[in-house]
Amino acid sequence: MDAVVQHPFARVPIPAPKGHQTFRKPTREEAEAAVRTLIAWAGDNPNREGLMDTPKRVVKAYSELFAGYAQDAAQDLERVFEDVQGYDDMVVLRDIPYFSHCEHHMVPFFGKAHVAYYPQNGVVGLSKIARVIDTYAKRLQTQEALTAQILAAIDEHLRPRGVAVMLEGEHMCMSMRGIQKQGVSTVTTQFTGVFRDEPAEQARFITLVRAGHGSR
Repeated sequence: MDAVVQHPFARVPIPAPKGHQTFRKPTREEAEAAVRTLIAWAGDNPNREGLMDTPKRVVKAYSELFAGYAQDAAQDLERVFEDVQGYDDMVVLRDIPYFSHCEHHMVPFFGKAHVAYYPQNGVVGLSKIARVIDTYAKRLQTQEALTAQILAAIDEHLRPRGVAVMLEGEHMCMSMRGIQKQGVSTVTTQFTGVFRDEPAEQARFITLVRAGHGSR
């Protein structure tokens, strides 16, 4: 049976986003009142039958869509399996779906995340990497910051020989408004350790990500 250990780096706190400050969280009633104001500003009557319960529904939905603010990625990376029968090659998780919201317009962006790391002190359960992605995605984000946060959490808490993160995303702030161009995919990448220092490892990671995707 694989040994499960409390990783020595697992309780190192992940820094708050740059510019983050403590503030008073509004009450549910205040949040619902804000939704009613936005409905009225958009030009509709928040008191009509179809919209009367919309503020409650929106606030409830926001508690799910932005649940990442109440979650700690470090907890998902606490349990490390040390006994992996000598395995020390790349671990790749491909095509992990994510959904987030742009911090500039508060409209969705979504896509797939691809993550790889070279184990050094052990491996984590595969679902834990997906949980880390969700923790950061369920916050107001930019794709660039989301990429960096996922990479930093894995690098800080697993101390692997290298981490690679690639995010593909379609942004509704570009599709639904502004330039209104649908189907545009944004790709962001970031690397540490052997992936950063050895171009051949970056190329291998990208090849594995693209394997089975045809010409995509």
